[in-house]
This record gives sequence, C-alpha cells and structure tokens, in this order.
Amino acid sequence: MASVIKIYALFLGSALLMFGGGLQGLLLSVRGREEDFSLLALGLVGTGWSVGFVAGSLFVPLVVRKVGHIRAFSVMAAIGTITILLNLLWINDVSWILLRALSGFCFAGAAMIVESWLNEVADNKSRGTIFSIYVTINMAASTMGQIAMSVTGTAGYIPFVIGAIRFICAVLPTALTSSPQPKPLQSAKLDIGLLYRTSPVAAIAAFSCGMANGAFGTLAPVYGYEQGLDASGIALLFALAAILGAVAQVPFGRLSDRIDRRKVLIGLAGFAALVGATTAIVNPEAGWGMYVLFAAYGFAANPIYAVAVAHANDFAKEGEFAKIAGGMLLILGLGLAIGPAVASLIMGAWSPVGLFVVTATFHGALAGAAYLRMRVRQRPDAAARAPFQPMSDKQVTPETFVLDPRGDNDDELGSSGGEAPVPEELIETLDSDDDVQDGKIRRPGIQAARHRRHRRIRQPDP
Repeated sequence: MASVIKIYALFLGSALLMFGGGLQGLLLSVRGREEDFSLLALGLVGTGWSVGFVAGSLFVPLVVRKVGHIRAFSVMAAIGTITILLNLLWINDVSWILLRALSGFCFAGAAMIVESWLNEVADNKSRGTIFSIYVTINMAASTMGQIAMSVTGTAGYIPFVIGAIRFICAVLPTALTSSPQPKPLQSAKLDIGLLYRTSPVAAIAAFSCGMANGAFGTLAPVYGYEQGLDASGIALLFALAAILGAVAQVPFGRLSDRIDRRKVLIGLAGFAALVGATTAIVNPEAGWGMYVLFAAYGFAANPIYAVAVAHANDFAKEGEFAKIAGGMLLILGLGLAIGPAVASLIMGAWSPVGLFVVTATFHGALAGAAYLRMRVRQRPDAAARAPFQPMSDKQVTPETFVLDPRGDNDDELGSSGGEAPVPEELIETLDSDDDVQDGKIRRPGIQAARHRRHRRIRQPDP
C-alpha cells in the first residue's frame, strides 16, 4: 500500500488522460454522425486511431530515449490537446481520420510513459496490486469521460474544450511527481509466429477481440444515434457496457485460474455471439431492451482479451512473455484497425444493425476455435499456470506487459526500482556512498559498480 500511495500522482495523471480519451472517442462518433459523415468515414476514424496507437507503441520509445520521459510526456499530452481542438476547428471526415491517427499515436506514448513510471516503483510483491489498481482506474476514468458527454452534449465547442482541458491537466501530476525517472521504454518485440505456435487460440482471440470490439467501440454510438438515442442516452449505454465489463473481469478471470481457460473463452465468446445475433435479429428501438443487450455485450466481451493473454502465458516458455505479448499487441491492433472499416461497409450496405452481425461472427468463430483446440491439446499443469490479471483490450502497450506481474522480470537487476542481488565480485568495487543493504543495492549502484569494474579491468597492470 505504501507503494500505491507514493505513486498516486501517476494514477491521477493516467486517470485524467483516460477521462479525456473516453470523452473524445465517444464524442467523435456521435458528432460525426450529426455532421452527416458517411458510415465508412466514421469507421475509418476508428481505424485511424488504432493505426496511430500501434505506431506509437512501436516508435515512441525512440522519442523518449532522445528527449527523456518528462519532456516526451509533455509533448504527447500537448499534441493530444491540440488534436482534439483541431477536431473542433476542422469538422470534415478527412481531417478527423488523420487527426484521430495522431491522437492515437500521442495517447500510446503518454500511456507508455505513465506505465513505465509505475513499473519503476513496483517490486514483485506490489506489482500485482499496482497493475490491478492501474487497470481499474483506467476503466473507471474512461467510463466517467463517456458519461460526461451526457452533461456536455455534443453540440458546440464545450465538450471539445473540456476534453482538451483534461488532456493538458494530465501533464501536471507527472511533472510534479518526486518519483525517480523510469528506465528506458520497451519497444514491442514482435513475433507472431511464436505466438501462434505457443497458443493458436490466443492469436485468434486477439484478432477476434480487435475486430469485434474495435467495430463496437467506434460504431455502436452511431447505431444508438440511428435508433433515436440522444447524447445522454448514448453515454449511459456505453457506461453500462463498460461497467458490466469491468465487473466481469475478476470473477471470470478467477474462474479461468481453476478450470481450462478455453472453457471460459468458449462461454464468454459464445454468449457475446448470442447477444450480437439477438441484437441483429431484434434490432431494438431506444429503450430498456437496448440497454440490457449492450450491458450483456460488455459483460461477455470485455473479459475475453485478458483471459486470452493469461492462456497464452500458460504455454509460454521462460523468457518468451514479452515476445508473445508483442505479437498479441500487433494482432489486436490489426483487428482494431480493420474491424471498424469492415463494419461500416456492412452497415452502409445493409442497415446500422449490421454492426452486430460482425461482432457475432467473430465471437462465434473464437468460440468454435477454442472448442476445436480443446480436442487437440490438454491444458497445462496447475503449477505452470500463471494467475489471471485484469486487462483492457482498448489501451494495451508494450509497457503494460512490462508492468504485468506475469511478465519476464530480470532476475539479475530485479524489477524496476526494486532491489537486486549484488555479485560478490562487485562488492569490493563499491564506494561507501553506494546504497548497500543486506547484500543488495539499488539499480544506480549496480550501474556504477559495473562502470568501475569495467574501468579497472581496462587499466594496464603497473
């Protein structure tokens, strides 16, 4: 708990960031439809964000290494603020697609820096707690941002300005924090082949989640608008889906710790497919029926990705977690980029309810694939199974996986900001001012000792 209190400023900065992101994402979908953007254009707005987010996950580490964490975070938040204000000044579909990609890029960078900072103060004992609190805060803040649209509405400039204020305020907690500078950001280690060889079900689940939830997150507000809901009703609709999805994460995750995770995936994906098919058939008007169906969708669909990540890690060999996580990130991003575009074409050719044909198709395919794989491969022994950790499929960066307690922590250096054992040959090289306690030192001490040892070795004997 002491570690959590110490980094409250980082949690606050992340919450402000997610609040602005939740408001912006929902606002652009509804306002775009009010401005008579085509369904394809709105789908490409969602695609642009996903492409930008994945690109940011890959390239922002290079920016951070050049200018440092605090400057890079400030730049990302500032550009994010400018982007949402330009959404207000340039109300046309092409501009919004390009700006949404830039927003996704900046959002990925800002989130990665916050997560890197959190990882800096986490040790193996507190990592699980910090990770869970971080995910919970992000989900809650994003939901609050969506609910805020019910107060601000979508007309005029006020919702855009409020979102911009939230983005720029996210700079303040991280700029004023006394936490030490984090270690360099991790670039995504991409190895899709390794992921598929390790767990075909996890690879299929990542793509299915991207296709279904990417389409849902971008175009479900448009469906609600076409069915007669106002801004307040759409905000409540998404809040119910998000809240039920967050509530479902832990119980289904804990259930997957006790039984074959593929059974949980079959149940969740099958139920999500059933909800999607029911919505496509019934095509409910605005009212309690729509709210029930959206809540049921969030309850079933949101926990799937976290269970799939846990399943992939169950079969991963030692040292492969980062590569597998990077592969899932790329496949998820691919689905998030393609899903909105595909769904928009179906909605335009048929009707807005065609969105749920897409979600039902991909969730059904996942359930079928998981069932077939159960007939081919046994689940791993209980000792080899890692405990479940909640995770959103909306904001996944490489640093999220570093913070995840299931990740590959360097045994020699310890977790970021934690303590590490001191090799005996280094102890004699340490200065008296190094932080040595019970045979352990902080990371700066190790680096200094290695430097002194290297310098001593290179000096010629007298």
